[in-house]
Amino acid sequence: MSVMVVRKKVTRKWEKLPGRNTFCCDGRVMMARQKGIFYLTLFLILGTCTLFFAFECRYLAVQLSPAIPVFAAMLFLFSMATLLRTSFSDPGVIPRALPDEAAFIEMEIEATNGAVPQGQRPPPRIKNFQINNQIVKLKYCYTCKIFRPPRASHCSICDNCVERFDHHCPWVGNCVGKRNYRYFYLFILSLSLLTIYVFAFNIVYVALKSLKIGFLETLKETPGTVLEVLICFFTLWSVVGLTGFHTFLVALNQTTNEDIKGSWTGKNRVQNPYSHGNIVKNCCEVLCGPLPPSVLDRRGILPLEESGSRPPSTQETSSSLLPQSPVPTEHMNANEMPEDTSTPEEMPPPEPPEPPQEAVEAEK
Repeated sequence: MSVMVVRKKVTRKWEKLPGRNTFCCDGRVMMARQKGIFYLTLFLILGTCTLFFAFECRYLAVQLSPAIPVFAAMLFLFSMATLLRTSFSDPGVIPRALPDEAAFIEMEIEATNGAVPQGQRPPPRIKNFQINNQIVKLKYCYTCKIFRPPRASHCSICDNCVERFDHHCPWVGNCVGKRNYRYFYLFILSLSLLTIYVFAFNIVYVALKSLKIGFLETLKETPGTVLEVLICFFTLWSVVGLTGFHTFLVALNQTTNEDIKGSWTGKNRVQNPYSHGNIVKNCCEVLCGPLPPSVLDRRGILPLEESGSRPPSTQETSSSLLPQSPVPTEHMNANEMPEDTSTPEEMPPPEPPEPPQEAVEAEK
């Protein structure tokens, strides 16, 4: 009989999560698989600010004020913190239905819609939900096997349903949803201020140097400044424009996905049920409201048993080939020894006792 050794392997839930995401630091960091443009974002911000701190800041601190590099460092650190917080966090991914839950939902849908005649298209899987005296449709996701909550949508890049889905941003390498939208907005806002700040003081630096050695000589001596001005000039319009667009959405309590689809500005002119009708209240709800916890439980433990057995000896192999009667199994503690469970048929019959020697001689 082989000795079975049971080992428990600790497996985190993030290792078994479906979808197209990558995890680092034992599930603490969650990003999309396509991270190339995110690295480009880091390179542009770090490269431009490094050149600015290395060349222009020292000159401007002496000529104008030492507060210039201090304020630039504050903007830079805040932009990097909000960028990493947006990129490395769970945007609000909704877990997929378990097989039992998916089967129950299918039975519920069949009971509601009834039998569909052959050749006819089944009705759409939609539930009506009332929010602020207005009917909102909950659509069924065929990938996640759930009815999506209001304002949720399925991201085709990450292959997940995201709560209050705004858009998938390749520049931050993650989806933007309910749990990281405020950090995304603070990132583009601080990045706009940082870009304007660096661009303006680069112009001031060139102007001050030109008064001493001339404009052309300044351009020849400071190629890094010219590179910074070009980068800031071409990124300024897109970043500032994106910040203005999302400021407009925050004031209306609306998402990019809803704005593109025209959910509240279409032909029906349906009023946005999530708006409070007040810009201050909408901004407070989006940017200052309570942040819901993640429902994924990425670092939860899934115990898996891996059984291994040592190779049996020759005697054990030969004895295992003989027919054996079944042995009932019982639950035992780890410190208890298994009791002898062999039946009376398996025990050899007792030998008869030898007669005493005096009785044998008497018979003779």
